[in-house]
This record gives sequence, C-alpha cells and structure tokens, in this order.
Amino acid sequence: MTPLVTGAVLLAAVTHASWNAIAHRITDKLTGFALISGGGMLIGLALLPFAAVPAAGAWPYLLASAAIHLAYYALLMRSFRLGDFGQAYPIARGSAPLLVTVLAAVFAGEVPDGWATGGILLSCAGLTGVALWGLRGRRPDWAAIGAALATGVTIAAYTVVDGLGVRASGSSLGYIAWLMAVQGTALPAYFVYRHRAGAWALLRPQARLGLLGAVLSVTAYGLVLWAQTRAELAPIAALRESSILVGAAIGALFFRESFGAPRLAAAGLLVVGIGLMLHT
Repeated sequence: MTPLVTGAVLLAAVTHASWNAIAHRITDKLTGFALISGGGMLIGLALLPFAAVPAAGAWPYLLASAAIHLAYYALLMRSFRLGDFGQAYPIARGSAPLLVTVLAAVFAGEVPDGWATGGILLSCAGLTGVALWGLRGRRPDWAAIGAALATGVTIAAYTVVDGLGVRASGSSLGYIAWLMAVQGTALPAYFVYRHRAGAWALLRPQARLGLLGAVLSVTAYGLVLWAQTRAELAPIAALRESSILVGAAIGALFFRESFGAPRLAAAGLLVVGIGLMLHT
C-alpha cells in the first residue's frame, strides 16, 4: 500500500463516516436512503459519458454487488432505527475486516504476510473496542446488534465482490459509474411506489442534505474501488474502517454520544495496526 493509496482510503473513511452520519440524522430512514441512493444514481448517470464501459467479465460482479448493496441498505436502515449511531456504525463496520481477510484469501488468493496479519488483527481489536464502548452501561439490544452484525456480513461480501469486479472491469471510473446507476434505482422506485403522490413532499425538506450524502457516498466508494485495483483487499478493508473513529467523533460532536478514554485506547491500537499493515 503506497502513501497515495493509503491517503485515498483514509479520505474514503472520513467521507464514508460523514454520509452515514447524514443518513442517521434524517429521521425517516427510508427517505434518507432514497435520497442518497437516488443521488448516487444521478451521479453515476452523469459520469457514464466520461467513463469506459466495464469489460464483460466485470458485469456478473457488478450485478451481484448491486443486489448485495440493496441488502446492505436495508440492514443498515434497520440498525440505525434500532441503535445509536455510535453503537450501530462501529459494529457494522468493525465486524467486516476479518471476514474480508478470509474471503480475499479464498476467492482472490490474497494471503496476508505476518506484518499485515498482525496489523489487521490489531486494527480489528481497536475497532471492536470502539464498538464495545458503544454498548457500555446498558442492557444489550440484541435486535440492534444482530442487524449491525448482519450489515457487516454484507459489507464484507460486497467488498470482495467489488474488489474482483473492478479489477476485471478495466476502468475504475466506469465500474463505479455503472454500479451507482444500476443499484441506485431500486430504493427511489420503492419509495415512490410506497408514497406515490406524497413522495416529493417527503423528499423536499431533506433533499439538500440527502444529495450531500450521495456525493460523499459516491466519493467514498469510488476511492475504495480505485484503491482495490492497486493493493490487496484485506488491508484496504481494515484501513477503511478507521471511519469508525471518525463516526465515533461525529457521534460525540453532533449526536451528544460519549467518546471516552477507552475509545482513545482503541484508537491507539488501530493506529499501531495501520502502521503494521503499511510495513514493508
């Protein structure tokens, strides 16, 4: 992982946590996700004239990813409804990197060396610490935790599918443009079907915020897809989930959720883990 790839993934972490915070802030989760998904579709369509069409071998991955992303959105909406942002977001994101490591080894033949393995494990320990701190002093809400963990499974699945797909596509920009255009149709269509004539009245008050979320979402995932063409999937997945710390900070600053010393310790573990992953 070169400094350029590392910087791109860290920027993706910040933009990803930001759009998730926007999605959490919009009270009606379906409205928020319809705006973010629909905005992503519009951005994808706008990019199509400037991007190469993905190669034929990439399309099975792209279509599978679009289906997995729909499951991801549904589970993420549910976890945001049931749990606090500072709880749901860390569990969903923190549960993915180890599973990505296993899937990447099986399907992409990417077995990390000792340094990278140690870094991934330390990073996951730090991410788990952030997630557990979000559960402190309360009775566990197993429905919220289950939804967040299931979200993590979908994250791992689309990470590996898209990693393989973007490498087969011949064009990172073409892959992200077509992915956004394809996957972004379902949620807005369902929203309009559900609310019919009243759809615009629900969308309009949150339109600017939702479209900002869409720009951040496309930027975040576009950076990750580009990085996946230049480095192995597992370290990128672990590094990307430093967004959990950004999410924890956002939760503390904007949602009045405590950050605390244990999260600082978890952040230290994550930093050390990143250092090991970047060791050459």
